[in-house]
Amino acid sequence: MPKFRMIAASAAAVVTIGLAGCATNPTEPGNAPAAAEMDHVTIQLDFSPRGLHSVFYVADQLGFFEDENIIIDDILPGAGSGDTLRLVGQGQGDFGSADLPTLVVARSQGVEVTALNAINQNSPLAMCTKADRFKLDTPADLKGLNVGVQANGSTYIFYKALLAANGMSQDDLTEFTVKPPYESYLLTDQVDTVPCYIDAEIPILEEHAGGEGSLSIMLGSDWGYDAYGTGVFTSQKMIDENPELVQRFMNAYTAAFEYVTKNPEEAAEVLAGTSPEFAKNVDLYITQLGVDISSSFVSEDTEANGLGSMTAKKWQATIDMLADQKVIETIPATKDVYDSTFVDAATK
Repeated sequence: MPKFRMIAASAAAVVTIGLAGCATNPTEPGNAPAAAEMDHVTIQLDFSPRGLHSVFYVADQLGFFEDENIIIDDILPGAGSGDTLRLVGQGQGDFGSADLPTLVVARSQGVEVTALNAINQNSPLAMCTKADRFKLDTPADLKGLNVGVQANGSTYIFYKALLAANGMSQDDLTEFTVKPPYESYLLTDQVDTVPCYIDAEIPILEEHAGGEGSLSIMLGSDWGYDAYGTGVFTSQKMIDENPELVQRFMNAYTAAFEYVTKNPEEAAEVLAGTSPEFAKNVDLYITQLGVDISSSFVSEDTEANGLGSMTAKKWQATIDMLADQKVIETIPATKDVYDSTFVDAATK
């Protein structure tokens, strides 16, 4: 069994980081219904907003959702992919964003949620250390380190799968249970390593750790963690009962996604302008989007089929990886974890 120890939660947080549709085609000019007839939806994020979440805000603020006869009642921050998946699965939110391997885990546990696209074509998850203390050249360099983990999050699923993919076990490290924002435990040397998102925490971590090069970063996708990253999802009930709304939502999202990839600075400004709390983060959002645009938004598949596209082959590989590494016990069918028909139609 892995060795767990609790760290006091008082560590300094250095890082702050129903269908009312019309019979007419709502996308045709002249068919826009009155506001009272438009569909109202709520979006549940997996974390506090970061660069890639700007697509939702751009789609809302610049009228992409309105063009599809959708009104966004709220975009709610989350406390992790697992919680967000359960909330939307229970109907406490209509659409959401979450780590897609975590969606497989949720589906295996009976949470009926389905991926609609893959925002990150490759997972942006990595293991990180302070470079002046430990260098991570291979997974074997993790042996003997103290690792900060959050046992109900997407990062924990990644961490366990990464170890298993490289012939290691959780017994090779000492696990400390930490609470978000757990990156602060790394910066204050209370742990030696943490799982981290290269498109989220890394710019902030580097700034506090001493600038570019101050972190040693080992990307999971370089060491056997072959999986999608974050994606848009909804409940299976929504797909079954309101497929036309799902299609219009994905039409708007996909158009905004393309806009964001071409206008990342504007997207960052839009996101920052939605809250006084976000206003100071423009540069951070630009940096985060730059990482995503250069490393994970585009793949051979998206070049052929459009942004957000998904393949059965990669989904099956993800399921097989999680099953082989004992991350899941009940194995869901590929057709149950994703439905690409909506993003495929949107990109065409």
